[in-house]
Amino acid sequence: MNQYSPTTKPYSTEDADRAFKDRPLISIRRRIIFSYLSLFLFVCLMGAILFFFISVFEEKQIFLENTTNISFELQKARRYEKNFFLHGTNLSDALNQISTVYSLVLVSKQELVSFIGRDDFSIMLESLEKYDELLNQLLRSVPHTGGAYKDLMTRLEPQIRKYRIRIQSTVNAAIEKERSGIHNLISSTKIGIFVFLGFFLVLTTYLINMLTQHIIMPINRLIEDMRRIAEGDFSPIAPRKKYRDEFTILVMAMNRMTEEIHVRQEQLVQTRKMAAIGNLTAGIAHELNNPLNNISLITESLLDDSEDYGREECDKMLNSIFEQVERASSTVKNLLDFTRKDQPSFSSLSISEIISSTLSLLGNEIELNDIIVELKVDKNLPPTYGNHRDLQQVFLNLIMNAIHAMPDGGTLIIKAELDQNKSLKINIVDSGTGIPAENLHQIFEPFFTTKEVGKGTGLGLSVSYGIVKNHQGEIDVFSQIGNGTTFSVTLPTSIEPKH
Repeated sequence: MNQYSPTTKPYSTEDADRAFKDRPLISIRRRIIFSYLSLFLFVCLMGAILFFFISVFEEKQIFLENTTNISFELQKARRYEKNFFLHGTNLSDALNQISTVYSLVLVSKQELVSFIGRDDFSIMLESLEKYDELLNQLLRSVPHTGGAYKDLMTRLEPQIRKYRIRIQSTVNAAIEKERSGIHNLISSTKIGIFVFLGFFLVLTTYLINMLTQHIIMPINRLIEDMRRIAEGDFSPIAPRKKYRDEFTILVMAMNRMTEEIHVRQEQLVQTRKMAAIGNLTAGIAHELNNPLNNISLITESLLDDSEDYGREECDKMLNSIFEQVERASSTVKNLLDFTRKDQPSFSSLSISEIISSTLSLLGNEIELNDIIVELKVDKNLPPTYGNHRDLQQVFLNLIMNAIHAMPDGGTLIIKAELDQNKSLKINIVDSGTGIPAENLHQIFEPFFTTKEVGKGTGLGLSVSYGIVKNHQGEIDVFSQIGNGTTFSVTLPTSIEPKH
């Protein structure tokens, strides 16, 4: 007894497999073979019926030709008979035609008997014999002349006409009956063809519908399930049919594959987490250890040799301690910015003003590093909705990264425009050394940096990524070694984000 209905969602792959295996097996191959065999048998049946109709029609046609020949020969005998009574000629020709008619009647005896009946056939045959006998009697009397011969002709003529008319009527009746039968057969054949086409249409529609339900629909469901799995839903595919077939084997294999993908993904996520924790630990340890060591050394010097230092030297050492504390505090602040959950206040902002103010803050850095700035920002761009300080931090981080990527100077291009989706697109392009391809997928991870030890925390791009996402935007990077790097930030225009 199956514990799952077709709409029940199994809790695990094992439950799904059990539900599939509990269902009776109905092979798709067998259904296809059955469908085409049914269609083949139906076509064969209709072909046999049509063959039967054609055979009957052929028999009727042959019989109609024979009876028509009998009627034609009988008409010729009548003309010869008429010539004899009018002009005294062609009597032997009439007898020859009667002999031909007699032969044709015997050839078609079986068909005539089945058509007009044995009694009527006997009467027709008897009339034909009488007709022949009377004509022979006249033929034997032809050499004689006189009143007796004329009396014989006068006496026999009505009898000859009677028997001939009886034969002709019987043949004509058979011809008309056969013609009527042929017309009825043709009409029945036409109706049969339309009925056959109707049944054929119904049968093919049923077979197409059945194949669609058993092949196309499962394929579409598998496509939907694959799309669901691609979106991250790794729940097993539940059985929906009351039987199993080849698709069941495919679905069970897909469930196993999905389970393996899920397990591998969890392992990968766990590995990435451990890597991120490692980077985080190393970064924090390095960024805090250096200033703490410096503070420790300076403090130790002050404690041990404070009497040897003058006021100016003590102030200098205390300022150094303060700078190291500021450095450690800055690292902690960046970490808090990366992990914070509070939402800043948003307002309508001008991208042109944010970029200009950011460049003003970095004026000395740009000048000292011999950077040429090409600003391509339209001041008439529509505003965006966001937080000024956060967006300024994003561009500050990106421009600082660009400056550090050009240690020997270079060109920095900042371009802002509307893209095809009517969103603000800001490109920050440097002519620096570029980023290796294997590092591009890690560039936004926390504490990941390609800079030398002590030159960066690896939090700038991670913080920037979080800020842009919080503004419902996108940030991408494109880079090639030796050809510089482009950071692209896309922001919505004047749309209040949903918090």
